[in-house]
Amino acid sequence: MPDIVASQGRQPVSLTDDEVAAIDAYWRATNYLSVGQIYLLANPLLRGPLTLAHVKPRLLGHCGTTLGLNFIYAHLNRAIRARDLNALFVASPGQGGPGVVANTWLEGFYSEHFQYISRDGAGMGRPFKQFSFPGGIPSHAAPHTPGSINEGGEFGYSLLLAYGAVLDTPDLLAACVIGDGDGDGEAETGPLAASCHSDKLLNPARDSAVLPILHLNGYKIAGPTVLARIPESELLALFTGYGYAPRIVSGDEPGPMHYAMAAVLDEIAAIQAGARAGDRTRPRWPMLILRSPKGWTGPKFVDNLPVEGTWRACQVPLGKLSTHPERLAQLESWMRSYRPGELFDADGAPFAAITDLAPDGLRRMGSNPHANGGLLLRDLNLSDFRTHAVPVAQTGATDSEATRVLGGWLSDHAAHLAQMLRDKLRECKDYVREYGEDMPDIRDWRWDAHA
Repeated sequence: MPDIVASQGRQPVSLTDDEVAAIDAYWRATNYLSVGQIYLLANPLLRGPLTLAHVKPRLLGHCGTTLGLNFIYAHLNRAIRARDLNALFVASPGQGGPGVVANTWLEGFYSEHFQYISRDGAGMGRPFKQFSFPGGIPSHAAPHTPGSINEGGEFGYSLLLAYGAVLDTPDLLAACVIGDGDGDGEAETGPLAASCHSDKLLNPARDSAVLPILHLNGYKIAGPTVLARIPESELLALFTGYGYAPRIVSGDEPGPMHYAMAAVLDEIAAIQAGARAGDRTRPRWPMLILRSPKGWTGPKFVDNLPVEGTWRACQVPLGKLSTHPERLAQLESWMRSYRPGELFDADGAPFAAITDLAPDGLRRMGSNPHANGGLLLRDLNLSDFRTHAVPVAQTGATDSEATRVLGGWLSDHAAHLAQMLRDKLRECKDYVREYGEDMPDIRDWRWDAHA
């Protein structure tokens, strides 16, 4: 039976109380920035009382998953700094977009990428206003979001993307957060279930690692999720059957949860190191199951109805502010509960004690070249697409089909790929005939099946 590390579990020797306080402050800062994106048009630092003029007339966003994503991101930052990891962050709960924007802004790369958005109070107000707003940025982690390689909100393929990113890339760790219920529940989709088998394709000597993180917070938009309702023994058996070594972090008190999360990440690092110490058997790769409340650290009750830890926390827990003035006061109280005065200076810039938790340079997950299109490019041998152009002699007089035209262009490359594969196969066979063994570049390829 896989080990379970609960929220009251052992404390890792490597994590001090000061480190816990720093991680918690970073988490509070990203939570504050995330909530601000969902709600605020102005007054980003709450320099005065919050009024309706400061709030967006239409509220969109998924608060329920975002706060947990921020918790994971903060702890991954610690692990990256401690081990000089080259890591990228795949957020399958795509509507957790405010969390990805908040973290990349706090670590500094958002301002480097979008130079008109400074890392201070004025710059903070820009993503607040732009988020899920006309002419602004999407409510999900979109491809142009720094550090994002997927189109958040299109459920099912995030884990497959993460595995594809690390194949033939020995020094890259892809941390893939899988939502059990954000929006439509990616963990309940067929593509995700099939993608879980990708662990069997990794070669620890040549490829890097994927860390699947199942964010188990229990609810979709209007109801419970499947994986949160099955017995824990069945949940562990499911992922053990996929070939993983699942580890669980469970709880709702931030302090103990920080220790538990760090303990699991330390353990995972040890498992990965052992798998790369020369053992040729297929490793049982670790995965993490984070069981935390939906809308963690958000409002616990609204109109005397429970919110945190229920489906009501999924999107915007405090809505209809114009007709419910008491909710406006509750929103201000919620944002002030993150103690922004301890996080940002008089100009709105994050204190160094906060930003120091983030990795440096390209070790920041938002700035990882593998996650930002255009930084790692190789020219492809492609035919000229203009040879397949559809002649249009007169507007509205020509019939054509985009997919059929694209198919014609792709067929050029299908023939080229088929010939390349035939040539490679012939080369491999000739090498075996002459030397009696496989070519050096594929000699270690093998399928470690259980006999």
